[in-house]
Amino acid sequence: MSRSGPVYWDPFDRDIAGDPYPVYQRLRAEAPLYYNDRHDFYALSRHEDIDRCLTDWKTFSSARGPILEIIKANVEIPPGTLLMEDPPAHDIHRALLARVFTPRRVTSLEPQVRDFCRRSLDRLVDVDSFDLMAEFANEVPMRVIGMLLGIPESDQPAIRERADAKLRTEPGQQMKVSQQALMDSDLFAEYIDWRAEHPSDDLMTELLRAEFEDEAGETRTLTCEEILTYITVLAGAGQETTARLIGWLTVLLARYPDQRAQLVGDPRLIPNAVEETLRFEPTGHAIARYVTTDVQLHGRTVPAGSAMMLLIASANRDENSWSDPDRFDVHRRTGHLRTFGLGTHYCLGAALARLEGRVALEEILRRFPRWDVDWENSALSSTSTMRGWETLPITVG
Repeated sequence: MSRSGPVYWDPFDRDIAGDPYPVYQRLRAEAPLYYNDRHDFYALSRHEDIDRCLTDWKTFSSARGPILEIIKANVEIPPGTLLMEDPPAHDIHRALLARVFTPRRVTSLEPQVRDFCRRSLDRLVDVDSFDLMAEFANEVPMRVIGMLLGIPESDQPAIRERADAKLRTEPGQQMKVSQQALMDSDLFAEYIDWRAEHPSDDLMTELLRAEFEDEAGETRTLTCEEILTYITVLAGAGQETTARLIGWLTVLLARYPDQRAQLVGDPRLIPNAVEETLRFEPTGHAIARYVTTDVQLHGRTVPAGSAMMLLIASANRDENSWSDPDRFDVHRRTGHLRTFGLGTHYCLGAALARLEGRVALEEILRRFPRWDVDWENSALSSTSTMRGWETLPITVG
């Protein structure tokens, strides 16, 4: 793309996706409200504009979905799909899930997460090179979701493969959207019945027992279909994002070996390194909203019915919000990153993602204080909302 011509951003352009940050910088400077006529959407790239949209859910609605292709497909969204609801229904469903998906429950998973990470990495200690995504990063999030839900470990790989396949797109192509693909709840149906007869200390049992007041004012428990929706949303939201976070941690610390050495020398820096990675390379680099009413932005009218893309990765590197934003720094204070959103739809799984990223990195650094990436055989993939590593072969030593 020429620096002298009009700025162009396309979420399906593989060349742009390879390094979108120069384009984001131009958008912030030259076209803070951008319109793509090829795919018919608007985009915002500045931190303050994205904050406005994330907190104004009435104007910038999630009820049509948080992904551009889902908004364009105009499919019916099942009730209880938190990522695709607005208040008041959203608040009722979120409050119920928050009651069972508590900080205590997340914290209690750490020994199990660490044990799985150790076992996974132990089998690689005598290997000179391996694909970090295939051998480790892709495995961790779905195993953790399995731990949370009480699904037997032997069944977790098959669940990950099914969940992964739903999100897979061809490079440069749009996601194929249907209601059936959106909510493949058959994935978990047999476990609901099994867990109802074999209660345990897990989130699925809590969901089966939880009473709440629904939109009609009736106090009741969740139906089987509603529980399936909750669980499917939980599994889908946490799988690919967290796997790619682990991939980015590995890539960035290969690119900045001096900072990696600092983490090896002082593991107390690891939580902040995770935060800086979430800022510097957010796996969910953009989210979409449906514009419910005409709205004025940067002297122009965005008409009702439009799709609006919020460039989270751009907000995380906005020079008006960050000092030297294109520098990766594990010592940086990162209190206002937008990787997990803001306001009503702030990511309910943020604490779990941070825990997984921290534990995974602690265990990687404990075994492999140095590694190099085989860049020629690595593959970066992206969708309209996700960006991360598909394959990531590394050499350790």
